[in-house]
Amino acid sequence: MIIYREANSTGEYILDVQRTISEKILSNASGKPARANDFVIARVHSAMAHDGTSVLGVQAFEAMGADSVWDPNRVAIVFDHIAPASTEIAATLQNTIRAWTKRQGITHFFDVGEGICHQLMVEHGLALPGTVVVGADSHSCTYGALGAFATGVGATDIAEVFATGKLWFKVPETLKIVISGKLRTYVSAKDVVLKIAGMIGADGASYKALEFYGTTIADISMEGRLSISNMAIEVGAKAGIIPPDRITTEYLERVQPQLGFTPCYADVGASYTDELYVKVNDLEPQIACPHEVDNVTDVEDVVGTPIDQVFIGSCTNGRFEDLKEAATILRGETVAVRTIIVPASKNVLLTCIRTGVLETLIEAGATICSPGCGPCLGAHNGVLGHGEACLSTSNRNFKGRMGADGLIYLASPATAAATALAGEIADPRQL
Repeated sequence: MIIYREANSTGEYILDVQRTISEKILSNASGKPARANDFVIARVHSAMAHDGTSVLGVQAFEAMGADSVWDPNRVAIVFDHIAPASTEIAATLQNTIRAWTKRQGITHFFDVGEGICHQLMVEHGLALPGTVVVGADSHSCTYGALGAFATGVGATDIAEVFATGKLWFKVPETLKIVISGKLRTYVSAKDVVLKIAGMIGADGASYKALEFYGTTIADISMEGRLSISNMAIEVGAKAGIIPPDRITTEYLERVQPQLGFTPCYADVGASYTDELYVKVNDLEPQIACPHEVDNVTDVEDVVGTPIDQVFIGSCTNGRFEDLKEAATILRGETVAVRTIIVPASKNVLLTCIRTGVLETLIEAGATICSPGCGPCLGAHNGVLGHGEACLSTSNRNFKGRMGADGLIYLASPATAAATALAGEIADPRQL
């Protein structure tokens, strides 16, 4: 553990240098005091690649002349983006990676149907408070909800981590976000993060770390926190970190008991580039309209917009809490448009089966797909036709994301379920 002190111009040490969470974690992981904009080589706690990025990562790994991964217990390979494989090419590439993971003795290999990489990383204790976690996927910032410095990296970067267990980082500056107030019925963490995206802008936090605080955060479940950190990248952020607390500890004890970790907290007086204060007492359900995630408005402004498809799932909102809320709204009703629901993991699916949530969703007319990412990136299980509109609980609404010229509206699971019943964008509070 690093003692946070620096020398002044006369060579005397100044004690109690105030640091942000990112500065502290990267100081500990690099073995030297680190401040924003410094470059460090940091030890990585765990690293992940999925079927969409592992192929390039393994190719780069082998091109480096590497023989074995630095620690087969800290590498995760997940098949989730095109899983089950939708083409012969995808199936062949997946077989190539299956063979590689077997040769490497990788412990955490998750084949088809196990779930979405980001959900599996937290369910299996691979992301812990105070650690550096990287993934070859931009939404790896999700693990910041547990107090980790978690970020997405490219395929060649993940190859370097696989080989050495280390990677270089530029220590990001930090934006502090304080969220206060009590959320009203059918207003959730997804609405909060969409509101923030609208306030900051799609590139408003480029290469910054976000730190989330406030009474609202303290009341939000781990499932909701994961949704918030997941979308940090949508405003350009390098990481989205929520300081660990009782909710964090209870969640980790529930999913992976007896894991040791050392959380990091920002010092009083830590230096932030800015501080954003958000009050949510009067927050309404939010909608991000095509084709930008920061094109955000209150649901009442777009109520009645025709919708062809509703998608509930993804690494943002495919958890049990999300599907349970949708089931509460759909119980005893019938959807008016095709409604595709994809659990975030096999564990989520099993919980939905055991609790009756899955039966409710199926009886309402929803189509349930195996755990994975398919519809979110327009790979399969829910691609849009020309000119079709989808209301989705995922994190991106770029043009072409789910189909060549489809329209994507982003919203919470509650708003999605209400929209599924109405066949047009609907306010869940008006049900």
